[in-house]
Amino acid sequence: MKTILTTLLLSASSMAIGQTQISDYRPGVTAEGAVYYLPKTGARIAVKVEKTTYTPGDFCKYAERYLRLDGVKTKPSVSHRVIDCRITPYGEADKTKAFAVKFNAKSAAANIRLADDGRLLAVNAEPSAEKAFVPFAAARKQPVANPRDYMSQDILSAGSTTKMAELTAREIYDIRESKNALNRGEADFMPKDGEQLRIMLANLDTQDRSLSSLFSGVTTIDTTEVVFTVCPEREVERQVLFRLSRQLGMVDADDLSGSPYYITVKNLNATPDEAPLDGKKKREKEDGIYVNVPGKISVAITTATDTVASTEFHAGQFGHVELLSGDLFNKRFTTRLKLNPTTGGVEKLDAEQPK
Repeated sequence: MKTILTTLLLSASSMAIGQTQISDYRPGVTAEGAVYYLPKTGARIAVKVEKTTYTPGDFCKYAERYLRLDGVKTKPSVSHRVIDCRITPYGEADKTKAFAVKFNAKSAAANIRLADDGRLLAVNAEPSAEKAFVPFAAARKQPVANPRDYMSQDILSAGSTTKMAELTAREIYDIRESKNALNRGEADFMPKDGEQLRIMLANLDTQDRSLSSLFSGVTTIDTTEVVFTVCPEREVERQVLFRLSRQLGMVDADDLSGSPYYITVKNLNATPDEAPLDGKKKREKEDGIYVNVPGKISVAITTATDTVASTEFHAGQFGHVELLSGDLFNKRFTTRLKLNPTTGGVEKLDAEQPK
């Protein structure tokens, strides 16, 4: 954010009251003042995709025989699905709404605050903080134990896979019996306190899960977030935003291997917007600070059958531009103006007459 300390002008005419002069932005004709943009409002769409990977265990063919596990898959698989979608508005400079403020040394002091991209944020006031987008951060993966670290010498030296599976199943049942004995207080060597009991049970659980995975297989889940930004200028009806393939994950919008996810934008204004300001001549005759009067829109992400996410918010480009009179910014008043950084609408406006 950058601050431009300025003095707002008085008209050249000795009979005129001090006013702010506004004109179209023209590169190279802004040395006498500050140039600002009004914002337009975009939609940031953060999509979380969950990837599930299944790896069969070495003894998956013996799962039903030795551990009574039904339906264990013997082939690896990968699948993807959307588990969350959030839509949030953001603001960016609208280069079609550019204005130049010319200064005059006889006017009252003013403090114009601009965003880094030139959006007008405030005059004589502290601007509102823009809500920062917080991206998804995946949790750290826990290390996976190697099942062979818990195999006995008899299992490792077995002459066939069938024999190894049989001995491993026996080891699993022995571990489960030990857990039951500890829980009932019937173990030959009971721990001295609750903490030792917790540690012993946790170690046995780890051994049980690790060896059982040789039969049931291992399923890992990874979650990633993909962020799309859309800044619509008009209504959008079921436009493909992205596609999701069950095997490949997120693919391009034109890749037919994935199922489409659509975006729809609707203008919720009850009445037609006012006509835009027409031409440079009208702007030069009317003095003041221009602000947005934003309209309201709805944004929805859908599939062929379901709505994944939807929300409503105000958007600067779906409303119209309004003039705040230059009389508010002469030296008779200390006027404080604060704009919404996302929509360009007035958040706060007050004027204090000097004593």
